[in-house]
Amino acid sequence: MRLTLIHPAIGHRAGESYIRTWQMEPLPIAALAGLTPSDVELAFHDDRMEAIPFDAPTDAVAIPVETYTAARAYQIASEYRRRGVPVVMGGFHATLATKETARHAESVVTGEAEGVWAQVVDDLRHGTLQRRYHGEQRPLADVRYDRRLFRGKRYLPIGLVETGRGCQFPCEFCAIQTFFSRTYRSRPVEHVIAELTGLKAEKRFFFFVDDNFAGNLKAGKPLLAELEKLGIRWITQLSIDAAHDEGFLAELRRAGCRGVLIGFESLDEANLGLMNKRFNTMRGGFRPALANLRRHGIFVYGTFIFGYEHDTPESFDAAVDFATEEGMCIAAFNHLTPFPGTPLYRRLQAERRLRYEAWWLDPAYRYNALPFVPKTLTPEQVTAGCVAARRKFYAWRSIARRSTRHWRDGYVFRNFFLVNAMLRNEISQRDGYPLGDETWRGELLEAQ
Repeated sequence: MRLTLIHPAIGHRAGESYIRTWQMEPLPIAALAGLTPSDVELAFHDDRMEAIPFDAPTDAVAIPVETYTAARAYQIASEYRRRGVPVVMGGFHATLATKETARHAESVVTGEAEGVWAQVVDDLRHGTLQRRYHGEQRPLADVRYDRRLFRGKRYLPIGLVETGRGCQFPCEFCAIQTFFSRTYRSRPVEHVIAELTGLKAEKRFFFFVDDNFAGNLKAGKPLLAELEKLGIRWITQLSIDAAHDEGFLAELRRAGCRGVLIGFESLDEANLGLMNKRFNTMRGGFRPALANLRRHGIFVYGTFIFGYEHDTPESFDAAVDFATEEGMCIAAFNHLTPFPGTPLYRRLQAERRLRYEAWWLDPAYRYNALPFVPKTLTPEQVTAGCVAARRKFYAWRSIARRSTRHWRDGYVFRNFFLVNAMLRNEISQRDGYPLGDETWRGELLEAQ
């Protein structure tokens, strides 16, 4: 049997190449490849960097879908279905918006693939494909990644590795808590180390994609001890509460951690309360936590969101000034996004504040536009404020000022200017980016 795996782009703008920082290895594809029996002939096409050969022979197509890629995923699915090729869709969006996804595929996989993918493939093989499959949570010992399909493709030179899944915090806007039901599970340490050992020769730097690497501090300590022996450099995502544990930070640094992505979200405590993220303010709040991270030589990638009830026109500059003063290596300044299935989406829907019922499919929506009506600012003010914040933070003067915080780590300092320059150059390219290929002239095929 021949099976084709597709990773969809967010979209395509006529006459432009795809945004470079959005071109990392797609881990869901590696997971599916690792779960697929060896006698199945696999092909893989990454819509972000190559044209999809729709007429190439295949018996079925599998497409992992995220909310931002849904519009393009449905376009791709329609091209294959028009040719009589069955399409299977799964991923976060398929789980959060199952009925919608089912209109564009012969079969939808919700939940996690590890428990059901073997059955999906077997049913495809025997012509008994079901409309729905659901993968229950199970121990992560079954997770296997096969990256051979990535060879020859020009991804960013960073290895993506998963050491755990989920997050226990109840942040209102976060789809992670919805998908994983506020649980956290760790992969077996020996599996993670074996995977990293195999990748070490070809990757110089790693990103542990865990939603919260500190999801279970006690369970994470054996992994840190083994990482210290391995001698690699890596970054990960972390809840700020862990930054108050200096013993843990010391272990992170010894284990090779060079940076952490932390969701600060807002400087306004009332906004944090609405987000269910008051834990951000524990033990003195942001500045003591950031001082701890600096003391242990761990740089910070900070994220901020705007559009909550207590934001004002001054909120944008305040966040940029804070991130600059604290010497953050990089930072993101984004609008609040109501993802389907989240408490935030349900609240805004009940309050009749959504500008689009399904913003991810509306042809009028573009990346950076606000899909709801905020209470204290206009949608246009939020969009303009986010873009202005990025321009200010990635101005050459700000980059030069922040660089002085990172010269002690030669590796980080060498890459600091490259990464900041790349993000600076993409500010305009991202603004107004289409969801879906704006040059596509086909018709969406929907299941009856």
